[in-house]
Amino acid sequence: MTRTCWLAEYAWLPDRAEPTADVLIEAEDGRITAVTPLAAGGDPTAGVEVLDDAVRLPGLTLPGLANAHSHAFHRALRGRTQGGRGDFWSWRDRMYEVAARLDPDSYLALARATYAELALAGITCVGEFHYLHHGPDGTGYADPNAMGAALVEAAAQAGIRITLLDTLYLTATVDGAPLAGPQRRFGDGDVDGWSDRHDRLTAASHAWQHCRVGAALHSVRAVPADQIATFARRNEGVPLHVHLSEQPAENDACRAMHGCTPTRLLADRGVLTQATTAVHATHLTSADVTLLGDARAGVCLCPTTERDLADGIGPARRLADAGVGLSLGSDSHAVVDLFEEARAVELDERLRTRRRGHFAPAELLAAATATGHAALGWADAGRLAVGARADLVTVRQDSPRTAGMPPVGAFFAATAADVASVVVDGRQVVADGRHLTVDVPAELRAAIEAVTR
Repeated sequence: MTRTCWLAEYAWLPDRAEPTADVLIEAEDGRITAVTPLAAGGDPTAGVEVLDDAVRLPGLTLPGLANAHSHAFHRALRGRTQGGRGDFWSWRDRMYEVAARLDPDSYLALARATYAELALAGITCVGEFHYLHHGPDGTGYADPNAMGAALVEAAAQAGIRITLLDTLYLTATVDGAPLAGPQRRFGDGDVDGWSDRHDRLTAASHAWQHCRVGAALHSVRAVPADQIATFARRNEGVPLHVHLSEQPAENDACRAMHGCTPTRLLADRGVLTQATTAVHATHLTSADVTLLGDARAGVCLCPTTERDLADGIGPARRLADAGVGLSLGSDSHAVVDLFEEARAVELDERLRTRRRGHFAPAELLAAATATGHAALGWADAGRLAVGARADLVTVRQDSPRTAGMPPVGAFFAATAADVASVVVDGRQVVADGRHLTVDVPAELRAAIEAVTR
């Protein structure tokens, strides 16, 4: 067995309103075996080896962060779409230009660099909402899951875990317009075609220690209503994610076609369960919020993308009060910083209500850690507790942003740049703010140039 011991200057333990000082964390074979808060100036409890054996973690140590919604190839758009006018739909045209140029090799290179950037930000697990399945003209590769396998390998090389949310994407609009242009590489013909490919992917995943395979329904505009229930039945009990009510135009089209909101359409067809995570959920009615809460579904908020694309502000507090578990994602990777995503949940509520104090710091911690991991099927991660995966993220307390700050203020002041150390399943991936195996800036530059020049 491989045993490791860390002494955290501060550690945020489960069910604590704020961090605890001087905590000894022990792990064997990637699992936490003991968490021991030490009395101020005292010795470890009986049976704990001398502190000289422990790796010191100066700063605030958190559980690994979970990025519950990612489109890895969107990273190539950073800085290329933010300067002009437009809306989500004009941005989407630029995104499709990148989607048309990727192949398994270039996708591996771009995703590896992107996931390594996530690791630098303290993210130990990513949920990849994957719909870029086939060749540019829609023809499948010899391995029908070559693009998905590239993402799985990219995560392994970057040192993080992945839940591959393989996505059903069949139509271009709510009224069933066929896929065209770059969209053709998203489609599998029908839900049976998708299921056949997904079954092969699931079978292959048994060899991947760091990967779990989930499922995603892209949106109500991308899947005919008569195939949604079949999709839901075939994916009972696995992590199931869906873009929901990101745009008012999607809601309007759904009402015109089906006489109800997208949330009601999904609920009536059995999609909304405890295993479901709705992404964005920005433009909801009160009845929609109740449906999500009654189903105990989750919602993944992506505030930096939602504001970048002028999508709007989702009803985060109302969702949480209804019993919906909130998680976080960086989505388009215009920003990779889960501290920013977390504080935006609170700050956006302040903008809406002109009042402060909607989410306690511990609630923001949960959204960034335990709830996100659970949404991705890793319920054994996201807590500094015995039996949990040994994912430790240490945030500096001496940077220009955090100096003089009480540790409880991390989600209101720290940024991804303050992450000093990242341990994933007991293995060091980031030390002194540097990725140990990937030259992240150089690889990002090369991979992005390859698909944008």
